[in-house]
Amino acid sequence: MRIDIATLFPEMCERVFSESIVGRGIKNGFIEVYAHNIRDYTADKHRNVDDKPYGGGTGMVMQAQPIFDCVEAILARHKSRPRIIYLSPKGETLTQKKVSELAKEDGLILICGHYEGVDERVLEELNAEEISVGDYVLTGGELPALILTDAVARLQKGVLPNEDAYSIESHYNGLLEFPQYSRPEVWRGRKVPEELLTGDHKTVREWQEKMSLEVTEKKRPDLYRAFIEQKLSEIKARFITEKNPEITENTRFLALKITKEALKLVLRGKQRELPNNDYRKGDFLILSNEQGVPRGIVQVTKTLENAVYFRTVYKYKGEKND
Repeated sequence: MRIDIATLFPEMCERVFSESIVGRGIKNGFIEVYAHNIRDYTADKHRNVDDKPYGGGTGMVMQAQPIFDCVEAILARHKSRPRIIYLSPKGETLTQKKVSELAKEDGLILICGHYEGVDERVLEELNAEEISVGDYVLTGGELPALILTDAVARLQKGVLPNEDAYSIESHYNGLLEFPQYSRPEVWRGRKVPEELLTGDHKTVREWQEKMSLEVTEKKRPDLYRAFIEQKLSEIKARFITEKNPEITENTRFLALKITKEALKLVLRGKQRELPNNDYRKGDFLILSNEQGVPRGIVQVTKTLENAVYFRTVYKYKGEKND
């Protein structure tokens, strides 16, 4: 992948992306990153790239011509047309999903604005998409461009040691990362969780998945709700696709969270009764563990005043980080 940054401050960008992991990725040939000075393309003899805005107002606006000529020169160095992105607080908010999408491209051109922004016409002419790194305003687009470059670069093959180096991190799978610990085992009376000291990979993985869910629910309940809703939709869709159950306009799919022990008994066929929470015969109950992650579906076969009987119709073990 090749990333080109069109900026008024190329040295600022070069100092950042020549360091650390991205710097090593560039040195080892896993990604190419270049910074281009927009002033080198101005037609103004004083190397000015901005002028007063039409309609009045404070500040200056970057002119279309230098930006356009700079990007045109960059395009000539690409084998296929890259995506052109203008870093702007008015753009689509950058997320890990968006980063993953951009990381699949062969090339990106990032335009860094300054002052009061850039002439709108050059964005229209270049068909540039706008991306924001957050709901705040900075003095220029260099820091956002470097953020995007770093996020995209680290997903390129070879930049990081392996996929696990980023697949377990916050936002990659919709959740925040679990807590991390290092030596010593006890620090100021605080101990490393026992699960991480067992040496048992299954125990460690289960602890990490559980803590990832708990951390997300506590710190970003919006992400947690979205993750659980997505998992509920996924298991419902898989069930319908794989089992082809009879569905009518009166069919109901209801989520039910039960304990880990009860969930095991139900899915193993050793428990056939659940509390009645106004369920009806024929209802499908999506059973979730204590963290809210769905693991199976049962269908109500008989209702009593305080309990319902059911049959297990679908078991879903889930995937890593479910």
